[in-house]
Amino acid sequence: MNDTNPCASFDLTGYTAVVVGGTSGIGRALALGLAGAGADVIATGRRGDHVNDVAAAIESRGRRTLRQPADVGDAESLSALREACFAAFGKVDIVVAAAGVTKRVASLDMTETDWQRILDTNLTGMMRTYRTFVPSMIARGHGRLIGIASLASFVGLQEVAAYGASKSAVAGLTRALAVEWAPHGVTVNAIAPGVFETDLNRALLKGPRGQEFLMRTPMRRFGRVEELVGAAVYLSSPASSFVTGQLLVVDGGLLASGVNQ
Repeated sequence: MNDTNPCASFDLTGYTAVVVGGTSGIGRALALGLAGAGADVIATGRRGDHVNDVAAAIESRGRRTLRQPADVGDAESLSALREACFAAFGKVDIVVAAAGVTKRVASLDMTETDWQRILDTNLTGMMRTYRTFVPSMIARGHGRLIGIASLASFVGLQEVAAYGASKSAVAGLTRALAVEWAPHGVTVNAIAPGVFETDLNRALLKGPRGQEFLMRTPMRRFGRVEELVGAAVYLSSPASSFVTGQLLVVDGGLLASGVNQ
């Protein structure tokens, strides 16, 4: 774990990673990818059965883990997760904040309850997660924080105003915390996925919205969640030791695209 030689490798052996929101979709793929790169990984979420399932998958890759549910809306559960990680591993080197929710609804019809729920999970939940783990990183002079941003961090998407507001704020939060914590050896970055097919959006992507995304994506396909792993490993590894405050876009060229035909 020598950050003085960024070209050494992307090997994460000896690192401990926590992936909050790591039991399904993108978070699960990143948790398994970090384990594949050599890290011990604790993937957590609210549902104990899902935590057990991803833990078994991590162990099948020869890495150590814990079975500790946590909820980004509950600071006490995050603190319990931190203490369990410290007791088992002594440290946490990498934290991925992957918990997120959305709801498509016309903005004038959105309830304040839904608005608050989306902002609390996607933005405040990320801050809660970082605040839980960063003091120990600052004390050690080393840490990697990685959030999940979105295309909505850059452009407007139809009828997801709360989601777009939260993900735009994730971009700002990433930059602000990167500046604040850089002197302490902690980097703060985010991965901005393009359109990736998951259980949550598969039905939606089969409709007109999905076809528009395909038309706007030069690669003419949706991403596979495994294609986000390289970005996470890079941002976790010594290779990214001088990279902070960045949103790494993995989108098949969508944001670069103008006219495609």
